[in-house]
Amino acid sequence: MKRVIKNVAVLGSGVMGSRIACHFAGIGVQVLLLDIIPKDVASDAKPALKNKIVNDALAAAIKSNPSPVYTKDVVKKITTGNFSDNMKDITSCDWIIEVVVERLDIKQKIYEQVEQHRKPGTLITSNTSGIPIHMLSEGRSEDFKKHFCGTHFFNPPRYLRLLEIIPTPDTNAEVVDFLMHYGDLFLGKTTVLCKDTPAFIANRIGVFSIMSIFHLMEKIGLTIDEVDALTGPIIGRPKSATFRTADVVGIDTLVKVAKGVADNCATDEALSIFTIPSWLEKLLDNNWLGDKTGQGFFKKIKSAEGKEILTLNLQNMEYGARLKPKFATLETAKPIDDLKTRLKALSVGTDKAGDFYRQFHYSLFSYISHRIPEISDEIYRVDDAMMAGFGWEIGAFESWDVLDVEATVKKMLDAGYKVAGWITEMLEAGCKTFYKVESGKRMYYDVPTKSYKTLPGGDAFIVLNHNTDKLLWKNAACRLYDIGDGVAGLEWSTKMNSIGSEVLEGVNKAIGIAEEKFKGLVIANDGPNFSAGANVGMIFMYAIEQEYDELDFAIRYFQNSMMRLRYSAVPVVTAPHGLTLGGGCEMNLHADKVCAAAETYIGLVELGVGLIPGGGGTKEFVLRASDELHNDEPETNTLKDRFFAIATAKVATSSHEAFDMGILRKGHDQIVMNQGRRIAEAKKSVIEIFDAGYTMPQQRKDIKVLGRMGLGAMLAGINGMWRGNYATDHDALVARKLAYVMCGGDLSEPQLVNEQYLLDLEREAFLSLCGERKTLERIQSVLKSGKPLRN
Repeated sequence: MKRVIKNVAVLGSGVMGSRIACHFAGIGVQVLLLDIIPKDVASDAKPALKNKIVNDALAAAIKSNPSPVYTKDVVKKITTGNFSDNMKDITSCDWIIEVVVERLDIKQKIYEQVEQHRKPGTLITSNTSGIPIHMLSEGRSEDFKKHFCGTHFFNPPRYLRLLEIIPTPDTNAEVVDFLMHYGDLFLGKTTVLCKDTPAFIANRIGVFSIMSIFHLMEKIGLTIDEVDALTGPIIGRPKSATFRTADVVGIDTLVKVAKGVADNCATDEALSIFTIPSWLEKLLDNNWLGDKTGQGFFKKIKSAEGKEILTLNLQNMEYGARLKPKFATLETAKPIDDLKTRLKALSVGTDKAGDFYRQFHYSLFSYISHRIPEISDEIYRVDDAMMAGFGWEIGAFESWDVLDVEATVKKMLDAGYKVAGWITEMLEAGCKTFYKVESGKRMYYDVPTKSYKTLPGGDAFIVLNHNTDKLLWKNAACRLYDIGDGVAGLEWSTKMNSIGSEVLEGVNKAIGIAEEKFKGLVIANDGPNFSAGANVGMIFMYAIEQEYDELDFAIRYFQNSMMRLRYSAVPVVTAPHGLTLGGGCEMNLHADKVCAAAETYIGLVELGVGLIPGGGGTKEFVLRASDELHNDEPETNTLKDRFFAIATAKVATSSHEAFDMGILRKGHDQIVMNQGRRIAEAKKSVIEIFDAGYTMPQQRKDIKVLGRMGLGAMLAGINGMWRGNYATDHDALVARKLAYVMCGGDLSEPQLVNEQYLLDLEREAFLSLCGERKTLERIQSVLKSGKPLRN
């Protein structure tokens, strides 16, 4: 049957329930959010009193940081109610998601109510993470069982991309297929099919990894600060690393999952790892559960210097100042940008850190080898779950590939770590890796058939660097590939994917090759972020040495490259994600179309370092303001909005907000919910634009600028901000330069100008600001500490 999800009921409004409701509302679905009536409220009380629990929970979710909604308007799609009065309303819902407390008896009581009102054929799923799915549906009707399964979202649902789908033996295959597809395409999730085993996939491996680290730190003699330094971004894991993650998730939650595995996995060969250390029990006894109780492994205090974070000493259970760990292995590996190369360097360290990495990986590799086929028949599901649920940059099996499977197995056996029998069989058969790429297709080793199979969804999930056999051109930073169907794809890899001369060379070269041989070009990458902006280190170097001719050339080169991108003979489509700032934003402003991941944080942030957008961004905002002018409102209003967006260095917190800011164009650019699909969507857009009869556009000569009329209004606003101490002297100086450019200079009356006129003004203002001492101080602060300076 064809299913359409128009209305969703979420039963339970706790931390997970309210945020799941927000995520569904964010994609445009009407949501009914229900919870219990407060105990002391009479059955005939007013709805406001009866719905206090659900309304308070939703309000708290909306105010939380990070926000669970793309825009504030999303809340209008959520209707609240209670189980007593509003359970009857689930009749109109296409999907019912139960997210109540983790108790089997309570869940089964809710299901009894659901069965009284649910339409036959309606999806019914549970977000449980600790109760076997098959137990939940016991005693229910046949139709209920056919349409029931587990849908385990990870918190926070908007940001963590994992959705585990756990069917029971009674679940219809059609239901499973639908949820796998819907979660991927509409909810933007990495949907992973799981077996109904304790903790499913991600928590089983993730909690093992954390517990393994707990035991390993005792064995090697490491502190909390040392472990978090070793297990964060340096190995491709989130900043929260190990102990900070435990505080965020909740130490009680972590222990609960660990005990759940210990109690329900009697045959697990690593059962001892799930034993709770005595110091961890002490934290539970003290109710030091992490962020939820104000202290855990870390504690925030107010000191004379401001807020300070203290670290728990596990030897005496007292908090003390955080210490920055020093390991030779870390110092050697930090300058290495490529994660895979860095992992190799870390694993051969000769100090405590190197020892930790070896034993940590040996333990992890041993454990995952024994989980096939217990928790999954396919290795890629394990890797997908860890990357999407725990934020690992590469999966566990992929990490094993990086460190050389055959060589590592020998070292593991020598160190006393066992591997599952299928690993030995795989190596003896001459299969040396878990993954390989053939003809642009990524393949995985399939354990049941003892052969390589193509990963599913290859056409929808394009990874540019899987096309190494179709490399067209490269330099030190960029790679240009033939990604099929007459489309070329450009990616680059620099620190924070910043844009310097080599990236600009790549953009120009890619467009030239695409114009000669292809229908068009996709610009994207698979790093954590699209781009943090232009290479400010290069700007600082030129400015501090007063190499103004070189600086002028660099800015012209950036501007000309963006204009080349806009006025090319073939369509150029960008596919941004994550941080897309400054020059990265300007690149997207000049594309024929933008296929942006929903989680794209985009904006022109140059004011933060005392500059104005100099790569055509200021020009483009003026051009768009000119196109948006209406006769029924003062001409300065639209330009003011654009001015303040730049002057306050405003960054869209989602692609949805980028439309509201005018960075993305309504009816033109596109949001892609699943980040993994954006490159394929961009490729599809290139083909559609080309096939529709793409003609190279002509440079604009009809941009209306307001001159003194707009400049006077803006300068008055800047002066007010400065007098009210909302802006420093330097803020005001930079803002005045920006206003001058955006109004077209000191013109006596409004008139039409061309793009080059605005680009010249933009470049002159940028150059003059590079000569300001306070601008250089701001740039230096960002380069040294990563933090902006208000001077």
